[in-house]
Amino acid sequence: MTIDLSPMDTAKFVAAKQATHYVQSGMKVGLGTGSTAAWLVQCLGEMVRDHGLQIKGVPTSNRTAELARAAGIEIITLDQAKWLDLTIDGTDEYDANLNLIKGGGGAHLREKIVATASDRMIVIADASKTVATLGAFPLPVEVLPFGMQITRGLIEELLVGVDVLGRDVIQRMQGDAPYVTDEGNFILDLHLKSIGNPRQLAMMLNQIPGVVENGLFIDICDVVIVGHGTGKVEIRDITNDINDVVQFDLQDDDNLFADLAK
Repeated sequence: MTIDLSPMDTAKFVAAKQATHYVQSGMKVGLGTGSTAAWLVQCLGEMVRDHGLQIKGVPTSNRTAELARAAGIEIITLDQAKWLDLTIDGTDEYDANLNLIKGGGGAHLREKIVATASDRMIVIADASKTVATLGAFPLPVEVLPFGMQITRGLIEELLVGVDVLGRDVIQRMQGDAPYVTDEGNFILDLHLKSIGNPRQLAMMLNQIPGVVENGLFIDICDVVIVGHGTGKVEIRDITNDINDVVQFDLQDDDNLFADLAK
């Protein structure tokens, strides 16, 4: 069997595959949202079906819940779980301190709640997600529909006085209609180009009435696993001061890509 993946998909897959090494039977696991997290769900589903892994998953979006159920993973709510052993999720950007921008998939509210209710957060990504300074990716801010234009104006006023290079605030759309999150809210994407003080900005945004949550994840991520199209995987664990490199053998298709044929 030969699985023909693009270098980008290979990078996402090997990062997800490496992340499964952190998952053990009996764990309650937060399941992230997005294309890289979808690879994780597929890998965990294979472990549940074929290797007897017993876990309970808390999905961060309706999309992930559907994927997990289809993969055979038992799904519970966060209230049922009460606390999670770990959350594994993707990211849109991360910096040297493992601070993140998330929310490109519109799920950062649930993702942040689930991640902060976990002993550890592990991020899986391809190498394109690393940045010297956060902000190249638009920062999502989830806002209430009620008074949205007022909230938007307050955000625009705030941006005048903070250390950013861009200040465009654009409502996210889905076709001709506003994008609506799983919680029934809207998203404003802040095109900031560079964020000088992410911690300060995150705190200030959340003080604005009408803002539900922003996509800056500060001091939440513990481990980043970065996949490459060559099969190389870099692991950075800031909690345990670990930097490691693993090389997957892409020629061994029957072993590495076994779960993709399910």
